[in-house]
Amino acid sequence: MNLDIHDAVVTAVIVMALGAILSIWRGVRAIRHGGKAVYYRLRQKQVASGWWTIVFAGFLICSAIVLGRFAEPVAYVYFPPSPTLSPTLTISLTPTISLTPTITETPTITLTPAQSYTPTITLTPFIPADIEAEFTSVVTPSAEAAFSPLVFSLRVANFLPVNPQTSFQNPLKSVFVTYSYDGMTDGAQWTLMWYRQGELLKHDTSPWEGGTGGYGQYELTLPAEEWLPGTYQVVFFVGMEWKTVGEFRVFGEPPTPTPTRSPSKTPTFTSTPTITQTPLPSWTPLPTDTRWPTQTK
Repeated sequence: MNLDIHDAVVTAVIVMALGAILSIWRGVRAIRHGGKAVYYRLRQKQVASGWWTIVFAGFLICSAIVLGRFAEPVAYVYFPPSPTLSPTLTISLTPTISLTPTITETPTITLTPAQSYTPTITLTPFIPADIEAEFTSVVTPSAEAAFSPLVFSLRVANFLPVNPQTSFQNPLKSVFVTYSYDGMTDGAQWTLMWYRQGELLKHDTSPWEGGTGGYGQYELTLPAEEWLPGTYQVVFFVGMEWKTVGEFRVFGEPPTPTPTRSPSKTPTFTSTPTITQTPLPSWTPLPTDTRWPTQTK
């Protein structure tokens, strides 16, 4: 019987868990029997032995948790998996959708889903000239470089997909693609391109830094209103040669973006000019003691 790394880790965790349960049971029994011992030293020795057995059980539980969480990724670093090469595929830009369910006239009725996903082979992937102009690597890629079939999901745990799917329902925020690889060369030019309905949506090209083999993941994040229904493809290139391609479907209309309300204009008030009155000139009365000149003969 062949036992892979994943099965070995699961088996070790189960054995440690059973050992912890057995140690706790034996520790509790030793403490109970020690409490009934007649001699003080014998009683203390049995109780201490029981507690040490329980401490050992706690150590087994902690070891099982650490082993289950970190052993498998660490093992894949030193023992990279050998991915199974997928058959040669090409990008499917016009998948056919069957909207009418069919019923087979047999003792058991088998229904076909209302929306079936059947990709068709049409075009060969290639790198556009403007993306090729972004290449910076001078390292020759290995001819033995290989990628596994691409798997899509909404969540990823330790580079492994959680509930992988080939179709997703709106609303969406992110879609993950996970894969394994082997025979890669650090420094070789690596390119990833996302398409939607045959139109280039996003791309990333850079020298490879992931080592010879292992697991990888990539995330496509878009605003909720930009997840339009249709067929999405992702293509991996090493140098100018494409290595693998995968696709998924998005169904349902995306949510409508909420319009932002522009602030209303604040009315401006014009001040009314004030009228300044000029005071009239003051009148000065004549002095009361002024006399007319007397006339002499």
